Amino acid sequence: MADTSKTPVARLRAALSTPGNIIISPGVYDGLTARIALKAGFDCLYMTGAGTTMSRLGMPDLGIATLNDMRDNAAMIASLDTSIPLVADADTGFGGPLMVGRTVSQYMRAGVAALHLEDQVQSKRCGHLMNKELASEDEFLSRIRAAVQAREKEKGDIVIIAGTDALETLGYDAARDRLRKALDIGADVAFLEGIKTKDQGRKICEGMAPTPCLYNCVPGGVSPVLSVQEAQHLGYRMIILPAFALGPVYEAVEEAARFLRDTGISAESKTKASPKDVFTVCGLAECIAFDLAAGGMSFSKGV
Repeated sequence: MADTSKTPVARLRAALSTPGNIIISPGVYDGLTARIALKAGFDCLYMTGAGTTMSRLGMPDLGIATLNDMRDNAAMIASLDTSIPLVADADTGFGGPLMVGRTVSQYMRAGVAALHLEDQVQSKRCGHLMNKELASEDEFLSRIRAAVQAREKEKGDIVIIAGTDALETLGYDAARDRLRKALDIGADVAFLEGIKTKDQGRKICEGMAPTPCLYNCVPGGVSPVLSVQEAQHLGYRMIILPAFALGPVYEAVEEAARFLRDTGISAESKTKASPKDVFTVCGLAECIAFDLAAGGMSFSKGV
């Protein structure tokens, strides 16, 4: 994925087709978490729908975020480094076939390299909550068909990831069959949500081969927490980690809030990072260089 002459989608497809390779996609939800992941050197990012809903709306992942919420956040994240593929949650596509088509077109124009569509009803919930209600198989396949048609109409490219939550209520065989049918009509990656065991993970990877499978690693969720190496060993070609930033940020800020409430002292006084350090992660040097190259004098004496 080091060839910058390729588009992010082309680079993602190349990585997906490389035998034995696994793509690591840490979950980010705003500009700062995306910048931190980019600084760490990750060559693919994942925009978490749960994180987007919580950070932009302050609400739980219960199908509340709209296309506009998700697209705008994805566009901002994708713009931070246009050489790095962004995989983005697209929930159920936000409506019927016409709306799914619009979602795919909007994501493509926003610079998203891949999106995943799921088979829950419109009033969906996080895949690691219980008692999810499924759309019919026909409705799910119409979403995938609409996504494929929109991709063709846009005359561009985006990787379509077909996700199913059918394992919990319909069982393995029905969930596998939904994914196979989605692949037959143009989806590129299979995503079986909510596996219960490593053996189930290995089974779906073998059952979908040579099509790549995605693993959703959510600590505290219904699936086993796998390391990247474990997921790769099972046969997965991509792993997304939606809580990569959410968990650490939640715990750190909650602790800081308690400390300030109880002591009257801001916990930031104990941190090593200065404001300039954080600005630097977010492109301070590049902004100064751009301004100077254009003849600006705002930062000629430094910051």
